[in-house]
Amino acid sequence: MMRGRATPYGPRDSLRAIAAQRNSLRERSHRPWPIPDGRWLVAQSWLDLLFIHWPVSHELIRGFVPPELELDAFDGRCYVAVVPFRMRTVRFAGCPPVLGTSAFPEVNVRTYVAHEGRAGVFFLSLDAKDEIAVTLGRRMYGLPYLHAHMSMQTDTIGAVQISSQRTERTWPAVEFEASYRPAGPPALAPDGSLERWLTERYCFYTATPAHGVRRTEIHHLPWRLQPATLELQRNTMLQPFAISDADEPLVHYSAAQHVVAWSPVSVA
Repeated sequence: MMRGRATPYGPRDSLRAIAAQRNSLRERSHRPWPIPDGRWLVAQSWLDLLFIHWPVSHELIRGFVPPELELDAFDGRCYVAVVPFRMRTVRFAGCPPVLGTSAFPEVNVRTYVAHEGRAGVFFLSLDAKDEIAVTLGRRMYGLPYLHAHMSMQTDTIGAVQISSQRTERTWPAVEFEASYRPAGPPALAPDGSLERWLTERYCFYTATPAHGVRRTEIHHLPWRLQPATLELQRNTMLQPFAISDADEPLVHYSAAQHVVAWSPVSVA
């Protein structure tokens, strides 16, 4: 296992992240539709993020997605992703970062859907170390946030080591352990490419008994992706969905993405 250190994150980093979150709203021409009316609700920054994608059959993933949502596909293929990253500077509009949620690791499992012409993300699970973030994500957005023991470190050459063990008693116990690092310069994904289709999404969908299907609009700058090397030491994140990770995944790294999100809106 790689020896590393926890990445320090101080007040200056938080101020830079807040500025980047605000400044992201100045560029909108890349969006597939306009930003919503009204003020955004929550901002957050994602650091050292890795997209790990596998193709998955339409028939298999259909059972985990609400019937009101269409499965989105690229050249006839659906995809599922495991996405580890550092969550930073979570805050409400006009407020400082939420106490206790300024820095924590997360691993989510996601797939791709659409509704009424708006392509987005549907989360199958989101494992996080932070108690407050898990509670807020569940209550505010209806996301399947789950408690986990997690650690995330970076070595002197920029390689990231992450380890996660889910502790949520009502869900299957899963683990994720990997090391990864960027392996090339950042660039925008070309128009029409699979990489752009997978990442340039400006909403996510949730479904709960209390609220039905809802869409949450988000905004960020276009992704600047880097090729990456990945050593996947253990991954059982997909087992609850009977999805295999035996094939070689498609991996992309992003150093930072700054995001704002609006309140969820019922769509079905």
